[in-house]
Amino acid sequence: MPRSAGILVYRRAADGPQFLLGHMGGPFWARRRARAWTVPKGLLEAGEPPEAAARREFGEETGLVVDAPLTPLAPVRASGKTLLIWLAEADLDLSRFVSNPFEMEWPPRSGRTVAAPELDRIGYFGADDARRLIVAGQLPVLEAAVAAVCGASP
Repeated sequence: MPRSAGILVYRRAADGPQFLLGHMGGPFWARRRARAWTVPKGLLEAGEPPEAAARREFGEETGLVVDAPLTPLAPVRASGKTLLIWLAEADLDLSRFVSNPFEMEWPPRSGRTVAAPELDRIGYFGADDARRLIVAGQLPVLEAAVAAVCGASP
């Protein structure tokens, strides 16, 4: 089964933790809000250590660097992949966001190719909003992160 690695960044706010999610790019996702947001992540390259892949993929998808320590969350199976996600606390400057482009056939079976960013925007969301926005297969990752962050809070 393919493995995908990424980083779920959070920051502390007065009303609770906020989680950094990215809205999936491309025309299919353009008008969707609910269940169209993801943890920045991607496939591991052959022989690549998973934590290194998580940091690389986060950088490629957001243009940002996470220098904070990473805490592994339990692996989750979603969309035919095993997701290896790390949790990191960081209040990142989102104005520096830039995402790698990819090419896709659009409309489907048209033979035409369009370029789109992997993520078209990112944002921090409180736990309740993040639960409504994140793709369904990644909800267990978010719930584990909420438990880890809230369990560690005084």
